[in-house]
Amino acid sequence: MQTAELLAIVAWALLWAVVIGAASLLLLKPLRRTSIAVQICVVVLSTVAVLTAGMVSAFNAMVISARDLEVMWYVLAIASAVAVAISLVLGARVSRNAKLLAAAARSIGRGEHPGLPAPLMSSELSELADELERSSRMLAESREREAAVENSRRELVSWISHDLRTPLASMRAMAEALEDGMASDVSGYYRKIISQTDQMAVMVNDLLELSKIQAGTLRLKAEPLDLYDLASDAIADLAPLAARRQMRLDGGGVRECLAFADGPSLGRAVRNVVLNGILYSKPGTGVTVEVTREGEDAVVTVTDGCGGIAPEDIPHLFDTGWQKNPSRGRSGGAGLSGTEPEAAGYSGAGIGLSMVAGIIRAHEGSVTVENVDGGCRFSLRLPAPDRERPTEAPGRSSTGSPDVKEGEVPRGH
Repeated sequence: MQTAELLAIVAWALLWAVVIGAASLLLLKPLRRTSIAVQICVVVLSTVAVLTAGMVSAFNAMVISARDLEVMWYVLAIASAVAVAISLVLGARVSRNAKLLAAAARSIGRGEHPGLPAPLMSSELSELADELERSSRMLAESREREAAVENSRRELVSWISHDLRTPLASMRAMAEALEDGMASDVSGYYRKIISQTDQMAVMVNDLLELSKIQAGTLRLKAEPLDLYDLASDAIADLAPLAARRQMRLDGGGVRECLAFADGPSLGRAVRNVVLNGILYSKPGTGVTVEVTREGEDAVVTVTDGCGGIAPEDIPHLFDTGWQKNPSRGRSGGAGLSGTEPEAAGYSGAGIGLSMVAGIIRAHEGSVTVENVDGGCRFSLRLPAPDRERPTEAPGRSSTGSPDVKEGEVPRGH
């Protein structure tokens, strides 16, 4: 083939490719919202058209016989028919799988399982289908968690309503007795009214604190502090209650254990755990508070004499509002409503330990629960101080309760 003929063939082929390609792009623009099968057919037809036009132009530039030209037309016709047929099959399969994915997405939106067939045609669509499956599972798990949290909140509201009605009814009865002059011990009635008012104030404050923890708006002002001071304050505050219940309350372990934490919130968490141990332990037993260091972590442990916790109850210990725990029933002390004088400062609404979990979680720490001889041990573990951590930051928390088991609850969980 001469150079001139070769250049002419290349020039005609490029010319037809540019012209037909531009026409195809202009045609695809208004068809971009049509079925992908139609668009694939347009692309295949434009390819066949470029091939046909280029071949015709090339044969016209060359001296060929009529028989060869006839053979060329037969070959082009068969190739074009096969190409269009394959494009229709391919487009139909892609369109069908795309419709299946769209239906699966709609079913996920309705809360149903997508039920995608496998395998799909291409790796891209298969990856999209796998992602839809993962999204469906994650949404189902999220709905289950949300339902559990909502159920827990409803139960909490029910329990709180009951616990508020009990002291309110008692206060009303005592107030009416005072008003009618029927009270034999006027000063005693006043003391009981004040005690129950304080009890309801504690309950309301606990609810406000818990709402901040669950909303992630708990503000922490972290600073270096001695955990033994917090433990000592809790022991001094609750020693009269322990004495009335004929219990020993003492501290031990390392005398100095510095940690980087928010003093008020962490002190509340330590006090709640110690109070929980006192209220659920048997008379004649003891509650021991220890502050130690394990590696770089600071640990506050509270060991009580409750008699142990049933394994099936451990996962619910930090659930908001959870109170049903036969193995930790109170003995000879405050009732569930917490209205007795010795339970002052305790809401009795089942939110004390959930507050502990939220506060420790906000400090990026962990909680450990285990049964020991004659009781159980709660451990509050705080990580080593992070010097790059801001001194004031919102506590990170979730609305669900941590997974509690006889062992360690993962940090930040």
